[in-house]
Amino acid sequence: MEQSAVLCSRHDGLAGVTVSDIAARLARLGSSPILSDLGVSDALNREADLLSVTPGREGWRPSVDKTQPAGVLVPLVERDGGLSLLLTRRTDHLHHHAGQISFPGGRKEEADPDITATALRETEEEIGLPPAAVRVLGVLPQYVTISAYAITPVVGVVTQPFSPRPDPFEVADVFEVPLAHVLDPAHHQRHFREENGRRRGYYAIPYGDRLIWGATAGILVNFSRLMAPA
Repeated sequence: MEQSAVLCSRHDGLAGVTVSDIAARLARLGSSPILSDLGVSDALNREADLLSVTPGREGWRPSVDKTQPAGVLVPLVERDGGLSLLLTRRTDHLHHHAGQISFPGGRKEEADPDITATALRETEEEIGLPPAAVRVLGVLPQYVTISAYAITPVVGVVTQPFSPRPDPFEVADVFEVPLAHVLDPAHHQRHFREENGRRRGYYAIPYGDRLIWGATAGILVNFSRLMAPA
């Protein structure tokens, strides 16, 4: 059985958030913020909370030192009406996360000098955005997924003009969403599902007929909390 809840508080100032605002908040985090206390149920550093609903069974708690590093780009686009966020929809035939909405990115390779290079390389491969066309602002807290990937979200501004050239094997669609919409807690839904005697929790953010959920939504909830008015 699946249940959902909407977090109804709002950040009224998010509609006017600027690149400078985001850069300033990211600068306070430093170069590689990591949320590593996986025992704290409120920490948004993992894709799912698996909480035991059967006596004697433990919830899912991944070990940080056993994860695979990965980098994704959180691409911001400056529009007349404010900032928007560039997202992709994965193709339906992929073995992992088929059809889901995601950031461009992937796992780190040995040739990548750092995780930012990973995010930029993968983005170019997936949607044709060259690294030189991205102004990196900083990174959000690392996010650990249920599949044991430690994702570093790299926030960057896309230089215009840019016309996506999606890889047809991996990317079915490239689209934009108003940043204020996805950062607004009024749009953050908390879903729960029981699987094999465990209660799994994850975030979802609806936008029109699209649903952003899982790790992508969790990263955006982290982003929203970072940008919350002091």
